[in-house]
Amino acid sequence: MMKKLLLSALLAAPLWVLGQGFQVNLQGQKQIGMAGAGSALALDEASVFFNPGAVSFLEKNSISAGVNPLLFKSAFQQNGSNITEHVKNKIAPPFEAYAVWGPKSNKWKLGLGVYTPFGGLVDWGNEWSGRYALTSLNLKAIYFQPTLSVKITDRIGIGAGFVYNHGDVNLQRALPVNYADGRSGHATLEGTGSGYGWNAGLYINTLSNITFAVVHKSKVVTKLNDGTATFDVPESLRSSFPAGNTFNAELPLPSTTTLGIGIPLSQSTTLAFDASWVQWRVYEELAFDYAVNTPVLADTRSARNYRDGSSFKLGVNHKASEKLALRAGIGYAFSPVQDGYVTPEAPDADRYILSAGVGYAPTSRFEVNASFFFEDVKSRKQKNIETGLDGTFKTLVYAPGLSLTYKW
Repeated sequence: MMKKLLLSALLAAPLWVLGQGFQVNLQGQKQIGMAGAGSALALDEASVFFNPGAVSFLEKNSISAGVNPLLFKSAFQQNGSNITEHVKNKIAPPFEAYAVWGPKSNKWKLGLGVYTPFGGLVDWGNEWSGRYALTSLNLKAIYFQPTLSVKITDRIGIGAGFVYNHGDVNLQRALPVNYADGRSGHATLEGTGSGYGWNAGLYINTLSNITFAVVHKSKVVTKLNDGTATFDVPESLRSSFPAGNTFNAELPLPSTTTLGIGIPLSQSTTLAFDASWVQWRVYEELAFDYAVNTPVLADTRSARNYRDGSSFKLGVNHKASEKLALRAGIGYAFSPVQDGYVTPEAPDADRYILSAGVGYAPTSRFEVNASFFFEDVKSRKQKNIETGLDGTFKTLVYAPGLSLTYKW
């Protein structure tokens, strides 16, 4: 039982941030205000992420930086119990930074994006009923994306960017072994990884000013090398949990294909719609290779059997005046996590999305944008096939955001 719980925790750890709801869709304040729609709109420098093909249609050069303090509130009720357990209130800080530059009257622009598409922070505490699966997790995945965008014609643009990913993870969990004083053993896993990919997009502005987008973000295989595994266990068991042990793993972050449309309802109001298909089927299994093996700690392969996920987002951008813009959006996302594979790292389910945003430009060069993003993840009753954790998860996600932009 101890071996099963240990290995399932090691294998499940990265998936907390890889579920549909934990793919951090917070890469630009204007788009966040529209529930994440906007691939078919040349709104601002965040097009480096949303659609590189639209970057060449931006009128000005610009730099911007923003942050979205993300509060993840999840609750769990074990089957047969009337006690509801909650994660501790901790805030993760997804951020984005962009720069766009190109000579005026030229048909090309260069862009750079630094953003966090995967990541999270969760702490269930050391005493909750699922502590042998997880107590806490802190993961950060930072993408760096240099980009080139070119106008093929006055109405068609293409663009592409190279993606480098740097990730850090710290996972902690209790072990089902006890000291003489009754306290449980403890495991801490830490590691860094990197991977490579690309992001490409097509932007089309028709004669009726209806705009279209096709965007593909490639799979990024993130390699974790020489991660450290530290175990706090009684002296009699330390030979089964060797000190200084390390592990290697590969985590394929999924590719995403997005189709977008932008419809001008008036000179001041535009409707945006995005449909995204996320190729989660790459997660058939996860494998970990440990430098030192014991009868308890062996190299492992664990089935995940994810299916592809999808999301649909509808947003509106209304220019109330020369200086003020108002935004709102709704969306729905389908979870890729199948029955039997839900874990406290990925208490995932289908979800509703609501958002709102506002932008203010006090001068022609300076702009402030704010947003509020909310996700209501449906309740999901599950029994995990590896750990046996049996109960109902319910999750809400809140993310206010703010960015500053300078244009010239």
